[in-house]
Amino acid sequence: MYVAVKGGEKAIDQAHDWLAEARRGDPSVAELSVAQIREQLALAVNRVMAEGSLFDPDLAALAIKQARGDLIEAIFLIRAYRTTLPRFAASRPLDTGAMRCDRRISATYKDLPGGQVLGPTFDYTHRLLDFALEAEGLDRPAVPAEADPCAMPRVTGFLDAEGLIQPEPPCEAVPGDLTRAPLELPAERALRLQALARGDEGFVLSMAYSTQRGYAKNHPFVAELRIGALAVEVEIPELGFAVEIGELELSECETVNQFTGSKSAPAQFTRGYGLVFGQSERKAISMALVDRALRWRELGEDWKGAPAQDEEFVLSHCDNIQATGFLEHIKLPHYVDFQSELELVRKLRRAAGAEVRAGAQADAQAAAE
Repeated sequence: MYVAVKGGEKAIDQAHDWLAEARRGDPSVAELSVAQIREQLALAVNRVMAEGSLFDPDLAALAIKQARGDLIEAIFLIRAYRTTLPRFAASRPLDTGAMRCDRRISATYKDLPGGQVLGPTFDYTHRLLDFALEAEGLDRPAVPAEADPCAMPRVTGFLDAEGLIQPEPPCEAVPGDLTRAPLELPAERALRLQALARGDEGFVLSMAYSTQRGYAKNHPFVAELRIGALAVEVEIPELGFAVEIGELELSECETVNQFTGSKSAPAQFTRGYGLVFGQSERKAISMALVDRALRWRELGEDWKGAPAQDEEFVLSHCDNIQATGFLEHIKLPHYVDFQSELELVRKLRRAAGAEVRAGAQADAQAAAE
């Protein structure tokens, strides 16, 4: 604790009380419940879960309420709570091909097995305020039936069958865990993907946008975007088989990018990949673009000097909690530091003034002579 703020305990307590009052707002307006936030602000809940690295819609909704809608503060709350949780087991790798899709689109093939499933999306809406939403008690529309996952093979599988896309090497080693160990550079792709998955959506979006504008020359096609539910299984050694422990809603994006080939590889497509909690398709697409840009070295491409290609720059600055902490710490008292800087500036000004006066006197003396 800063020495300068020790005496302000009473003021801090009163600030907390004021915060609680401000959070509640006008008492004549009905209080927003956690269930309402969870069900009606689902995209905000999904972002908090994704960047907080904890899948729990109820806790994410509670954090949003406690943070007064400040999503980064809510993410901070979730991450802090996550550190208190024990780890009982590691789940089996998820087979996203078995996802029960609410939304599944491809920008590379118009007609494909399983079809294009538009799902709940803003893509085709008019960006006009809908004042009918101010009315209460409107009937909810019927939820459409989910698509059959067995009828939705992966789009990249079509390219795989022709040998037109770079094969992904199997991951034999257990990947590291950024939630338990600090990031070390250079990082394996699995760690880079973890960092991007929990990175700030706005930052990752900006990096992805930069690649589309020529910084990395990384023109992508969305091979497939899937959003849906997927079962999570854990191996139980005593039983000798896996047990389903729950279900996750996920957004997955695979992009394909042109690759002219190298001395060891023929011309083919390469991949970018994004996977995040909940319906977070903007984040998943952005993540896939940045993932592909960061792969330039392993694919034998030239360094273009683009920010999105710089692993240290991207991974060291994408985390909004670290960025927020470093930014906001300057609000704390820095009285001693500032006073030393203030005295230095005064000293420099006095020295500069003395030089000016000495110069003026010398000029005046020379003119008199």
